[in-house]
Amino acid sequence: MTEATKDQLKPMPDDWQRALAVVAHPDDLEYGCSAAIAAWTDAGREVTYVLATRGEAGIDTLEPSRCGPLREREQRASAAVVGVSEVEFLDHEDGVVEYGTALRRDIAAAIRRHRPELVITLNHRDTWGGVAWNTPDHVAVGRATLDAAGDAGNRWIFPELVEQGLEPWNGVRWVAVAGSATPTHAVDATPGLERAVRSLLEHRTYIEVLTDQDPETYVRGFLTGYARTTGERFGGKPAVAFELFSR
Repeated sequence: MTEATKDQLKPMPDDWQRALAVVAHPDDLEYGCSAAIAAWTDAGREVTYVLATRGEAGIDTLEPSRCGPLREREQRASAAVVGVSEVEFLDHEDGVVEYGTALRRDIAAAIRRHRPELVITLNHRDTWGGVAWNTPDHVAVGRATLDAAGDAGNRWIFPELVEQGLEPWNGVRWVAVAGSATPTHAVDATPGLERAVRSLLEHRTYIEVLTDQDPETYVRGFLTGYARTTGERFGGKPAVAFELFSR
């Protein structure tokens, strides 16, 4: 077997109906993942977003009380572009999200509410690969999501959730981690790439403070470049990559 063959990414499983995407901030899913989500909703699958924060600490020139509601509106508009109508916020504090039982419980509750077969999250490791340091919020939410996929199925972990009417759900079959430096699977980005560009553009307030480039030029260059590079390991098709953990 050649190195090229070993390095090829496998197609993501498609024998599922419901997915739950759990990330820390508005725009986390739009930076490279929403082309896959657009393709899934096109196929009639249900995808729900859960965000730990409203991204209220993300823009230096906007105080959190103004920034949070603005970024929430942009996230809801962004989700709608790729066919996602349900967006929930857990109201953890942006920038200081703590890994622990409170976060695990909130995510386990969301998994029990929505009963997904596939859970999606963002890179939970310290770096993006090499020396590109990840943020504490991403690490905390990603790790808690992986743990909560198991917590959701155990009635003796967070028994108060049962008292709230949230029965255990042990139907999560996979957790897919976007932004991983060690991906294993991928989705053809071609059908959803244009909508992914429009979806990320809905986060215009954040993008305009992030770069001096024209927003569309920046967004299109970022997403198409990522998809093209990933596609080199997926038969030459533009692609979105995931590290897939089976359960």
